[in-house]
Amino acid sequence: MASVRKASAWLGLVEDNDERYYDDEYTEGAEAADQWVTDPRVRVASESAQDQGRRIATVTPDGFRDARPIGELFRDGVPVIVNLTSMEPTDAKRVVDFAAGLTFGLRGSIERVATRVFLLTPADTEIVSGESSGRAGDGFYNQS
Repeated sequence: MASVRKASAWLGLVEDNDERYYDDEYTEGAEAADQWVTDPRVRVASESAQDQGRRIATVTPDGFRDARPIGELFRDGVPVIVNLTSMEPTDAKRVVDFAAGLTFGLRGSIERVATRVFLLTPADTEIVSGESSGRAGDGFYNQS
């Protein structure tokens, strides 16, 4: 029965009287600089990865107005994967044009990873494809 009550409280059908989830000291004492503003379309690796310089961001913009986080991350030297699959084709073209100008201006590179998915890499980042350079053209799968 508790799960039905929790679901009803989450939907706003009943008042949630369970105070154990609220920490008044934290909410009152939090300053504006300490508060998080999260955008579900932008994901960046953890702080430990940031300390070691191994971060990569994934951005899924909804429209051209969401291009700014792409530029800010790339300007900070973070490789960015831009997923444009949920955008309208005209806005997706504008974001690709923006990303191309961004990479040109900061001497980075842009590479298409999949249909409407692009990888923006800063100038000091090397892309490793996973294929060995000395591999023969008639590899494992060509055994006819």
